[in-house]
Amino acid sequence: MTKSRLIYTIAAYLLKARWRQTLVAAVGVTFGITMFITLLSFMSGLNDMLDGLILNRTPHIKLYNEIKASEIQPVDKSSDYQSGYNFIQSVKPSLSKLELHNSGAIMSALKSDSRVVGFAPKITAQVFYNVGAIDLTGVINGIDVEAENKLFFFKDYVTKGNYYDLKNIPNSIILGKGAADKMLANIGDVIQVTTARGDRMQLKVVGYFQSGLADLDKVQSYASIATTQKLLAKPNSYITDIQIKLKDIDMAPPVAREFARLFDADAEDIQTANSQFETGSSVRTTISYAVGVTLLIVAGFGIYNILNMMIYEKMDSIAILKATGFSGKDVKKIFVSIALSIGIFGGLLGLGFGFLLSATIDAIPFNTASLPTIKTYPINYNPQFYLVGIIFSLVTTYLAGLFPARKASKIDPVVIIRGK
Repeated sequence: MTKSRLIYTIAAYLLKARWRQTLVAAVGVTFGITMFITLLSFMSGLNDMLDGLILNRTPHIKLYNEIKASEIQPVDKSSDYQSGYNFIQSVKPSLSKLELHNSGAIMSALKSDSRVVGFAPKITAQVFYNVGAIDLTGVINGIDVEAENKLFFFKDYVTKGNYYDLKNIPNSIILGKGAADKMLANIGDVIQVTTARGDRMQLKVVGYFQSGLADLDKVQSYASIATTQKLLAKPNSYITDIQIKLKDIDMAPPVAREFARLFDADAEDIQTANSQFETGSSVRTTISYAVGVTLLIVAGFGIYNILNMMIYEKMDSIAILKATGFSGKDVKKIFVSIALSIGIFGGLLGLGFGFLLSATIDAIPFNTASLPTIKTYPINYNPQFYLVGIIFSLVTTYLAGLFPARKASKIDPVVIIRGK
């Protein structure tokens, strides 16, 4: 125990003897950890923000009926043509409807499924917004207001007006901000829409919706399911989509395939719908880690050079230590202790400065018309980043000090003293 304390005392003395070089090495580690924490916090916050814009508004599984040509044509069913190859051109879609068959039974089954957090029925209606003599293409999404808000945070994207008015006020609509700007429609105005069949209906504007995706906001609007059914002249059972959220998002692909077979409908999982988006998020995270690790490695080379210079300058001291009974292992411990001291001190300072810099960025206003729900730059204060940062700091500085320490432990005191 006494010998260990003596080793640490000697290490502290050597650190103080070259305190300027020690400070430079510590500053390098501090800077590396600070930028590592800040980069990861900011990039992760950016990913979370984009997740909120896309993934939080996207169901884990969507059940619907896709309009497509029949895979099996009548000629394929005929026994007269089974032995040949049948070539058919200009195949048209089948007479299948957009409506989900037995939607009530499907929703009852989903309620009893333990894997399902919740679901929100939806009707997608292609319409034209009538603006004087001009017709603008649009889409009205008929939604269950309460379910849509619970599962997909609908009210967070209603920038003006009350989202619940869709349920309380008959024949009402919340316009996409881009569509409202095109029509110069204000809250309380009445607009006219025409369906693809030519039916017309007047709807009262009760709010604006802004998703942050400008192209969508120019065409998409929202109404209640009852209003949309009335617009399309459909019965109360008419539903075109069921949006499902699961307890485990990773289960979406297999569960989607299961639901497609069970309910005889098309099913799209969130991984398939947003594969390119998820790839972008992982690439940004990888770049952040790569830059942070590079900074730490550069700081490690600085420590390596400083310890190498210290060994050359302290040859006499090392020789005396070994001549007085200190083993090569003890000398190695001294220089590893110096490196780890720099790593711990610089790492802890880096964590503190990284948090402060992240908090500063988090307080900077970020106001843009396309992202009304975002008020400041996004930062993610995940404790895992700080844990990874301090581990990288210790590993980098340990390796930077290990090689000079091994070199010092092999010094022959006789050669050094004889040279003097």
